[in-house]
Amino acid sequence: MGIKFKAFLLSLFLSFVLFAPVFSATSDGFLRISLKKRNFDQNNRFAARLASGEEDKLRASTRNYNFRGVLREPGEPDIVALKNYMDAQYFGEIGVGTPPQKFTVIFDTGSSNLWVPSAKCYLSVSCFFHAKYKSSQSKTYKKNGKSAAIQYGTGAISGFFSEESVTIGDLVVKDQEFIEATKEPGVTFLMAKFDGILGLGFQEISVGKAVPVWYNMVKQGLVKEPVFSFWFNRDVKGEEGGELVFGGVDPNHHKGAHTYVPVTKKGYWQFDMGDVLIAGKTTGYCAGGCAAIADSGTSLLAGPTAIITEINHAIGAAGVVSQECKTVVSQYGDMMMELLLAEAQPKKVCSRIGLCTFDGSRGVSAGIESVVGAKNEDKLSSGLTDAMCSACEMSVIWMQNQLKQNQTKEQILDYVDKLCDRLPSPMGQSGVNCGSLSSMPNVAFTIGGKSFELTPEQYILKVGEGAQAQCISGFTAMDIPPPHGPLWILGDVFMGQYHTVFDYGKMRVGFAEAA
Repeated sequence: MGIKFKAFLLSLFLSFVLFAPVFSATSDGFLRISLKKRNFDQNNRFAARLASGEEDKLRASTRNYNFRGVLREPGEPDIVALKNYMDAQYFGEIGVGTPPQKFTVIFDTGSSNLWVPSAKCYLSVSCFFHAKYKSSQSKTYKKNGKSAAIQYGTGAISGFFSEESVTIGDLVVKDQEFIEATKEPGVTFLMAKFDGILGLGFQEISVGKAVPVWYNMVKQGLVKEPVFSFWFNRDVKGEEGGELVFGGVDPNHHKGAHTYVPVTKKGYWQFDMGDVLIAGKTTGYCAGGCAAIADSGTSLLAGPTAIITEINHAIGAAGVVSQECKTVVSQYGDMMMELLLAEAQPKKVCSRIGLCTFDGSRGVSAGIESVVGAKNEDKLSSGLTDAMCSACEMSVIWMQNQLKQNQTKEQILDYVDKLCDRLPSPMGQSGVNCGSLSSMPNVAFTIGGKSFELTPEQYILKVGEGAQAQCISGFTAMDIPPPHGPLWILGDVFMGQYHTVFDYGKMRVGFAEAA
């Protein structure tokens, strides 16, 4: 690396200095954690481009996912492994040890461990640009030593467990198990404005089955009620980034009553979600129900590729052309339409034309073997077959929706072909024309029987100002297969507009319009 580039990186990092956040414990019994907000900016886009150099490593870490991001092997979907903290916007401050050593962390409802960089992190460059925990300087340190590792979509950390007192505002959580990170490879943590992550998910997804900080806050009687809530300030000119309230709900943070839905599965804060509407029209995909999680550690809003593609098409987002998708439409479109018009079961259409097999509930890859017989070519053939099966299933969903709107066969095939051009990369970003926001549709999500709507101004993220401004779609694609999916991840794009309550006592999640 040249001297000039090193100097550039150093100046870039020095520009990342954070202002200390403010904590307050008020007479209402709540613990308030002031959150600092960082807007999307050009430096962040530069960091993303640097991260592209880690692409091969990322592919290796996610090789269990096929064309649609679907897990190849049975088991629980690992949302943590797909998380991208590169665009994380909201941070707060905690202390670890006695006296407290300060760290800036993401309060993340989509994971469950607490980790901070360790003074024993010697070989990772990331550690040199962040605060590091020094056990030798703490009176309350307790050795554990058990090894730990967490894989994220754009980076990984590893290290070992220790036990300490953790200060959050005016409260001290005693004997908290946490990870001292000794390795932080990748650009994500190098460029990050946060030092570590404090997970607020359930113990079921905690690495090493470590008891989460929130559990100990409740167990040690540190909060008034077993409830915490997030308010994100989406006003780009606002001085405060938001507030995380432990122990209850601040009525000044929302308008009207919350709509509550029960937690359907402990791990993530998961609940049932209904239909997704584009400009008031049903997409049909979640009409029978989908699962969703509220995730404060995810900036964007992630959902099934089939629906994200429809949204991208409606808002004019530039996606990635999928040749497999266009091939399926051109070669099998007529046959698929005939089967649907003949009232064939939609789930069986792709198996009827030989692109998938039917396992009794859904189509799966037919796994056609290559006639060449070479192992590498077999894998290539299998991968192509997976892609064709996935493209077929998405096309059937799109065709069904258009048939319900009484479109002609020619109109439907043309529409589906155009949707193929809007297919996004898994967990990737899509750009839009900043001047077209007024013509973009609203997108709504049905939760607890109520429609929660997002306007273009709310779901489009702006980078820069004036003629140099760039606009990014707040929607990104990720697929989780049945029985655990389809699954939506409602990140900051959604939670910024709707004040979110995490009720641990009653095992429910609530949403209301943010004040």
